[in-house]
Amino acid sequence: MSDLPASTPPAPPKKVFVKTYGCQMNVYDSGRMVDTLAPKGWQSVETPEGADLVILNTCHIREKAAEKVFAELGRLRGFQAERAASGGRMMIAVAGCVAQAEGAELARRAGNVDIVVGPQAYHRLPELVARVEALPAGRAARLVDTDFPVESKFDALPEEASTRGASAFLAIQEGCDKFCTFCVVPYTRGAEFSRPAADVLAEAHRLVAGGSIELTLLGQNVNAWHGDGPEGGPWSFGRLLRTVAEIPGLARLRYTTSHPLEVDDELIAAHRDLDLLMPFLHLPVQSGSDRILAAMNRRHTAEHYRRIVGRLREARPDLALSSDFIVGFPGETEADFEATLDLVRAVGFAQAYAFKYSPRPGTPAAEMKDDAVPEAVKTERLARLQALLGEQMAAFNAGMLGRRMPVLLDRPGKRPGQRLGRSPFMQPVHLEAPAALHGRIVDVVIESAGPIALGGRLLPLDEGARPAA
Repeated sequence: MSDLPASTPPAPPKKVFVKTYGCQMNVYDSGRMVDTLAPKGWQSVETPEGADLVILNTCHIREKAAEKVFAELGRLRGFQAERAASGGRMMIAVAGCVAQAEGAELARRAGNVDIVVGPQAYHRLPELVARVEALPAGRAARLVDTDFPVESKFDALPEEASTRGASAFLAIQEGCDKFCTFCVVPYTRGAEFSRPAADVLAEAHRLVAGGSIELTLLGQNVNAWHGDGPEGGPWSFGRLLRTVAEIPGLARLRYTTSHPLEVDDELIAAHRDLDLLMPFLHLPVQSGSDRILAAMNRRHTAEHYRRIVGRLREARPDLALSSDFIVGFPGETEADFEATLDLVRAVGFAQAYAFKYSPRPGTPAAEMKDDAVPEAVKTERLARLQALLGEQMAAFNAGMLGRRMPVLLDRPGKRPGQRLGRSPFMQPVHLEAPAALHGRIVDVVIESAGPIALGGRLLPLDEGARPAA
């Protein structure tokens, strides 16, 4: 009989569930939060049932954002009660922009929240979780960390703990110095910060080596990126795009979200020269009225926007545009709104997001109460704008009929044997294809076009289906 001591079985992994609201930056942040926890034995799961930690990664852009968080916290109470009844604990963390803007209120009102952590502090999440784990079960810890660090959080984040799939996000810039009067981002994400080029390129190489063939570079003002180059001195965003495009195995490159003020000659030339740079650009304009744009502190005019679009389309004739619009901004008249419709007709958009203005606490526009537009007027204007944008989107999609285009298959469809992917113009495309083609770029003939998605037929492999790399 052996005298060797019996080996201790490894502890089962702790489970973390992350629910992500809002923008692509939040999607990236959610993945990086999981990366920070992975070295401590945490494993990501797809549902909150049975999770040891639930993270709500919140967005403050939409109306009543905080109320939606409180509603979700109420739904989680049942899961917490089940865990407590079995002698366990489900910790809850609220992260993201609602946490940053309303952290103290969250901690005060939500008795079941253990951690409130802002978007610049989530690299400290493992430490906060450990502090909660050290406390007796039965009462929320209510730890709040919304301080802006002296050093960039990116310097403290570990390397990616897992692959990100065929299409991956890569944050290169964060924060905003534009201070649009309606927007909370400068207050929740802080001042503009550009990651050094070497750090961006190292992460891009790791993502591609891990199987990602499409990268989307992210930032609140991504085209304002001006990170230090490896040899010293700042690089331009256009130069970064050209360097990332040279990575072996990368097939597609995108970026979002852009500001019209930062579209320079180098960026326009990159759209002309780089085949990997997809012909789709999200370029928010918000309004077509110069008077309203000035009140928003957008610092560009409608004509400036039109000129930028014209130069981009001259460089890349097949470029498709997406944009953001706000209707009913304080003081908006019918003439101002008609100017927005005129801009939409003049430019033409393949996609767009239009919303009724709603005040965000702490922003200058929230103080413009005397010029408030009646809710009924906002609703009516939004319907008219969405109808026009919907017509343009449907027409753009209909123009795809009969075309052959490369599609990156990245999701299963709703039916057995169906796959979903994205066209170069960001349209969802559904088609019958074997699961083995997941993560591949395949050539597809478009056979149907709806208001949002396209339907296609997979070409035989010898007619154009291509490996990912």
